[in-house]
Amino acid sequence: MPIMFKNLRRLIVVGLGLSLLIPLVALSYSHLATAPFRVTTPTDAPPTRVAVVFGAGVRGDRPTRILAERIEGAVNLYHLGRVEKLLMTGDNSHATYDEVTVMARYAASLGVPMRDITLDYAGFSTYESCYRLQPIFGVEQAVLVSQRYHMPRAVYTCRALGVDAVGVGVPDWGRYAPPVLAQYTAREALATVKALLDVHVTRPRPTFLGPYEGIE
Repeated sequence: MPIMFKNLRRLIVVGLGLSLLIPLVALSYSHLATAPFRVTTPTDAPPTRVAVVFGAGVRGDRPTRILAERIEGAVNLYHLGRVEKLLMTGDNSHATYDEVTVMARYAASLGVPMRDITLDYAGFSTYESCYRLQPIFGVEQAVLVSQRYHMPRAVYTCRALGVDAVGVGVPDWGRYAPPVLAQYTAREALATVKALLDVHVTRPRPTFLGPYEGIE
């Protein structure tokens, strides 16, 4: 085999190896770095004024199962007195798709007064949701609520952007089919690579900032 083709094959093998190794390293790093700031028991969450719930899809006027369980986790914190306000952050990029209004209505149906719910209509990604917490809503400290597979990235991103964040992970493995969680975890590894680049290298501005709103 010509030397050129041997070198090409080596390059391909090295490239494939790195494409697998880098996401795994990023995922492991985010888990280790955020371990002190993640809890799985609601009563272990520090008393904090605001809980942040990340959007995860809606079907019509109903949240997906994953999103419903995030909202239920935040509502539980509210009723336990661990938080005073809920901030729903998600996608309202066009008139026919409004995650955060669905999220708010679901939380209200579980007993949270609408006066204690704030909506972030421009939380198009975990990074954008975390970025907007301080300049738009004045949030310096927050409890983040999401599935456990997503929590290291969310906590790492928010803390890197200056928010004193602690994550309360709602159950995922054991509640969803293993192939589904394996797919989510693989996607999370790739998303974590991008998150590290976003917070440490590129620091892109979110799609929308807008005026300060605060949380009353």
